[in-house]
Amino acid sequence: MSNKKKIVALIALIRLDKPVGTLLLLWPTLWALWIASEGLPGIKLLLIFTLGTFLMRSAGCIVNDFADRNVDGFVRRTASRPLVIGTVSKREAFGLFCALLSLSFLLVLQTNLLTIGLSVVALGLASTYPFLKRYTNLPQLGLGIAFSWGIPMAFAAETSNVPLAAWVLLFANLFWVVIYDTQYAMVDREDDLQIGIKSTAILFGEADRHVIGLLQLVCVFLFYWVAHLFNLGLVYLFSIFLVILLFVYHLYLIRHRARGNCFKAFKNNNWVGGCILLGIIFDYGHRYSY
Repeated sequence: MSNKKKIVALIALIRLDKPVGTLLLLWPTLWALWIASEGLPGIKLLLIFTLGTFLMRSAGCIVNDFADRNVDGFVRRTASRPLVIGTVSKREAFGLFCALLSLSFLLVLQTNLLTIGLSVVALGLASTYPFLKRYTNLPQLGLGIAFSWGIPMAFAAETSNVPLAAWVLLFANLFWVVIYDTQYAMVDREDDLQIGIKSTAILFGEADRHVIGLLQLVCVFLFYWVAHLFNLGLVYLFSIFLVILLFVYHLYLIRHRARGNCFKAFKNNNWVGGCILLGIIFDYGHRYSY
C-alpha cells in the first residue's frame, strides 16, 4: 500500500474526516472551562483541553474499532472501516493508539495532580466503553460518562477543585449524550439486532421517540439548574431556548425512524453544544462589558 493510501486509512481510523464526534466531546469541556474561570479561561488550558480532546477522541475511535473489528463488517455504516477491510493492521492501530495516549499524557502533565488523577479515570472510561455494548443495553450511559468527564477535569485544572455544582453540569451533559447517541444507535438498530449488539435504541424499542423526548426535558431542566448554580443570566437562558427548538427539530427528524434522518438528528446535536457554549461566553461577556 502506498504511503498516501496508508495516511488516508489512518485518518479514517481516527475519524479525522468526521469532526462531529470531536466537537461533541469538546463542547462540554469548554462549557466547564468558561464557567470555572468565570468567563476568562487561560490560553494554555484552552490549548491543552482542545488538543487533548482531539487526541483522546482519536484514541477512543481506535479502541472502538478494535473492539468491533469482527462485527463492523456486518453493519452497513461501518463495513468499510480500516480494521475491517485491512487497510490498517492491528499492530499499526495499537502503535497509533499508544502514540496518542503518550501525547495526551504529556498535555495533562502540564496541569495539576487532581487533573492528572482524573485523567486516569478518563482513560479507563474511554477504554472500556466500546465493550459495554456486548453486555448491557446501556452502552450510551457509559459513553455519556466518558464524554462528560472533561467537565470535572476542566474544573480541576482551572480551580484545583471540583465543586458539587460541576456534577450537575456533568449530569446535564450525560443526559444529552444518551439522547444523541440513542439517535445514532437508531441508525444501526436493524443490523445490531442481527449481530447481537446492544443499545438504548434496542432497549427503548417502540418507545424510543417518547423516551428521547423525556430525556430532552430532563436535560433542559438540568441546563436551567446550571444557570441557577452558576448565576448565569438571560443570554444563557436564551441559549437554552434555542436548544429547546433544536430538540423539537430532532424529534421531528426521527418521527418515522428513517436511518438518514436519525443520523441527521445525531449530527445536528453539534449545534446544541455550540449554542450552550455561546450562551455561556456571551453571558460572561455581557457582564464584563459593564
